[in-house]
Amino acid sequence: MTTDRITRERGAPTMSRPPVPPFTTEEDARKKVQAAEDAWNTRDPQRVALAYTPDSVWRNRGDFITGREEIIEFLTRKWEREQDYALRKELWGFRENRMAVRFHYEWNDAAGQWWRSYGNELWEFDAEGLMRRREASINDIRIDEADRRIFGPRPEEERGRSIPLA
Repeated sequence: MTTDRITRERGAPTMSRPPVPPFTTEEDARKKVQAAEDAWNTRDPQRVALAYTPDSVWRNRGDFITGREEIIEFLTRKWEREQDYALRKELWGFRENRMAVRFHYEWNDAAGQWWRSYGNELWEFDAEGLMRRREASINDIRIDEADRRIFGPRPEEERGRSIPLA
């Protein structure tokens, strides 16, 4: 569940996405990562985009994306192509307003071929806890449907557990 809050900065309302930097405890950093995983598993580009600053900068594989509108357009195309998308993220490290995250997700294409995508992300947050920079490196491997490991959002009993690489 998102715990957004509205704050006032220079008289104008701004959205806050707790926990906010500086990240000083592993618990807060893990909460941030789990919130991102939960949002991405909705496959709702509008909802996901709200976690990013209006001028957020992304590098996603070879795509360079700037701002929420481009994020929404990118995610809309992504989830049209990557059907039955289901994701797991894991905290790798954190300091002040930055995090390193590893992840994998599974999806199938229009031909019914299943894929597992592995990657690493570097995140940078503003003072309100919105992500202002995201850099993602991702590799895809074909898998058989019988080899799938992810079936929808993470069940409650699996939260906080490490994700296997192989």
